[in-house]
This record gives sequence, C-alpha cells and structure tokens, in this order.
Amino acid sequence: MDNKYTLGLHEVGNGCFAYLQPDGGWGYSNAGLVVGDGESLLVDTLFDLKLTQQMLDSMSIATSSSPINTVVNTHANGDHCYGNQLVRDATIIASAATAKEMGEVPPSMLAALNKAPGEVGDLFRSFFGDFSFDEIELVLPTETFSGKRSVSIGGSEVQLIEVGPAHTAGDTIAYVPNAKTVYTGDILFIGGQPIVWEGPLQNWIAACDVIVSLDCDVVVPGHGPITDNKGVRDVRDYLSFVLSEATSRKSAGMDAFDAAKEIAREISGNNALRFSDWKEFGRISVNVDTVYRSLDAAHKSPDVIEQFRRMAQIESNH
Repeated sequence: MDNKYTLGLHEVGNGCFAYLQPDGGWGYSNAGLVVGDGESLLVDTLFDLKLTQQMLDSMSIATSSSPINTVVNTHANGDHCYGNQLVRDATIIASAATAKEMGEVPPSMLAALNKAPGEVGDLFRSFFGDFSFDEIELVLPTETFSGKRSVSIGGSEVQLIEVGPAHTAGDTIAYVPNAKTVYTGDILFIGGQPIVWEGPLQNWIAACDVIVSLDCDVVVPGHGPITDNKGVRDVRDYLSFVLSEATSRKSAGMDAFDAAKEIAREISGNNALRFSDWKEFGRISVNVDTVYRSLDAAHKSPDVIEQFRRMAQIESNH
C-alpha cells in the first residue's frame, strides 16, 4: 500500500484507490475509487471543476477499461460534490438527507462570497480563495437511500452506511469488505480539527465507533493522510473532549463563544492531548456552538458569516 501523503492517486490494494489533496485544509478534500471488472465507483468529487478534472485524468489509467458508472457523495459540502457535473452520466448516489441538503449552499453562493467587497470578501477568500466556483452547475444525486445500501461494482461489494447527522445533516461512509478499506468522507479529518456543522457530537462519536467495528486495514479520511483505527480513535477522543468541556461550561452559564475561546486555550496549552497541534484550530468555535445548540433548542447559532469570523479570530490568536 502507498502510504505517502502526496497529491494524486494512491493504490491501497484490491482494486481500491485514494485520491489525496495535501495539506487537507479548507476545501482540499480526498476522494476514492473502487475498480471492479469493467466498471468503477467514485467516492466523492472535488471542490471545483479544475480539481475534479485533474483527478479524473489521473484515474484514467484505471478507469479506461473500467469506466466510472457509479458515484457516491458522502455528504453535501461542496468539496465533496461540486464536481458532479463532470460525471453526470453516472448513477450518483447519496443519502436522502445529503441530497436534500446539497441545494442549500449552491456554488453560486460561494462564488458571490469570494467576490464580495470589503471584509466579507476578504474573510471568505482567506478560506476559499484558491478555488473557482464559476461555471459550476450543481448536479444532484439520481438515487437516494436511508440507513444502508449495498452496491455491486464489477464483482466488488461496496456497503454504504449512513452515519449522520454528524458533520452534516447526512453523512455516509463507503466500506469495501473484500479490501478491508473504508472511505469515511468528513467523519474523519486527520491532522486537522473536525468541524461539526450539524451534530450532535454524540452521533459523530457513534460514527467513529462504527468505523472501528469494521476492522479495516485502510481508512481513507475526507481530509488528511490515509490512516487506521488509531486515527479514528483520536478523532473520537477529540469529539468526546469537546462535548464534555462545552457541556460543563454551558451548565455554568458561559457564553458559547467565550467557552470556545477558553477550550481553545486549554487544548493548545496541553501537550498531553493528542490533538493539541491539529490545524484549523478555529473550528472549535463551531463545534462548541453545536454542543450548545444540541443541549438547548432555544440557543441561537450565529449566521455562517459570523461563524467564519469567529473561526478566523481564534485562528489569529492561536
């Protein structure tokens, strides 16, 4: 198995490949390819058309004789589905919750935010300025499922397991039993803090337990290098820590953003925590706010622009 964390296609064994995009930060997601006899399944497209086309070109060595006829979108974030139009002739599968959520943040919205004048534009370009959202047509899944679904790809079985809501309203992992390989989508960020847009965190923790129970040799995360069950447990431990720390501060009556800043200081100052040096440190503000929202239905989360402002503020102080 190719364990190097470098840009491009990596063979992980038994017809399975990972497409990796270092450094795994905002928008630089991974994808997967399962090659069967005469056909292939693609796990996720990328954030814009240029990146997706580069990926598809790199895969042609495997897909020229086994073309991609099935695509799985693990969730609705654009860095996992905005390239769908380049594979629109395939059957595109996602969970029903993912399909519903996809239309909520169309590429045109990110294009407008990246072009916005003043502070808002500067803010979003600091996160997404590397990407071009013009000319992207949002192509939605052609088939949906809830719970579990099995797909046969040229003699290989791919099990789709819905584990959301967690990162988003609908999260799916794709498990290939005969290769002992699982593609997790954004249930796993390796080397960077996960971001819990939807939650609750308990669901995400349970999703990590599901992945561990599969006993895979190869775990391909949504962002970051290929890992194994240790990487899954590290993410679970981070989520458990944030859930505990945020819950106690909510009980004490602390404001959510104040709690996030305090927990951020606690993490960064504690080398005993395995996640103390993870990147995308500002995401703690979203994660703590999600805990507050899950504990109190009356809690009002800030709008997405304010969420990114808060993340940028914590990053700048880190």
